[in-house]
Amino acid sequence: MDNSGKEKEAIQLMADADKKVKSSGSFLGGMFGGGHHKVEEACEMYCRAANMFKMAKNWSAAGSAFCKAARLHMQLQNKHDCATSFIDAGNAYKKSDPNEAIKCLNAAIDIYTDMGRFTIAAKHHISIAEIYESELVDIEKAIAHYEQAADYYKGEESNSSANKCLLKVGAYCAQLEQYQKAIEIYEQVGANTMDNPLLKYSAKEYFFKASLCHFIVDELNAKIAVEKYEEMFPAFSDSRECKLLKKLLEAHEEQNSEAFTEAVKEFDSISRLDQWHTTLLLRIKKTIQGDEGDLK
Repeated sequence: MDNSGKEKEAIQLMADADKKVKSSGSFLGGMFGGGHHKVEEACEMYCRAANMFKMAKNWSAAGSAFCKAARLHMQLQNKHDCATSFIDAGNAYKKSDPNEAIKCLNAAIDIYTDMGRFTIAAKHHISIAEIYESELVDIEKAIAHYEQAADYYKGEESNSSANKCLLKVGAYCAQLEQYQKAIEIYEQVGANTMDNPLLKYSAKEYFFKASLCHFIVDELNAKIAVEKYEEMFPAFSDSRECKLLKKLLEAHEEQNSEAFTEAVKEFDSISRLDQWHTTLLLRIKKTIQGDEGDLK
């Protein structure tokens, strides 16, 4: 379907809205008290134009139109509508200009936190983190926004949402070799989930990840950590993850890279290890003397 006509219509609507805004601030507009009403009308026109630009897939123009609407909403003291328009602008800019999208989402977050709407603010911090992850590939900034989202969720007692954000932070910290921070996160989330009947199955996975981070730093640390996790969470002792860790610790102590690889292969044949686990296991294996540095 050809939506080029929509784009022309939107451009005309934007021009008409601009005129309305100008006349609302004029001497006569002020004298006859129609200024407020004209600004409201212009606001509506900018939003309609933005939606037409969306239909024409002109994402930058749509983002810009929503931003104009947001600024007028702020002028009219409509905080909620202002934040909504900034979110709409951010979503449009996501498709054309990630940096501009982040600016709009941050503007909305400022309004939501000012209104005490921390759960919504947290959700949009996640959106920004995802832009940094996939579009701008700035992992440090993605981590900062996931952490902020987790803080807001915790404050609102949304612990399961907070844990999801923290697990993202933990995974990235381990990749960036910030092992101590990753360990603290995995231990915290493991402890939070092990007493929950619905979530306790996941706890062994978090203690496994914490153990791998310990292992990279120091073999003895890993041994002590595994014993501590078994004490904290007896079900961990019977898990395949715990049995694998014990085999790996033994192989590492004997500096036996073949036994190490064999234990990983055996585990992987039943429970597939993802890229994150494989990366950490390779880092551990490289600390065995004379190792070739693969898991084949």
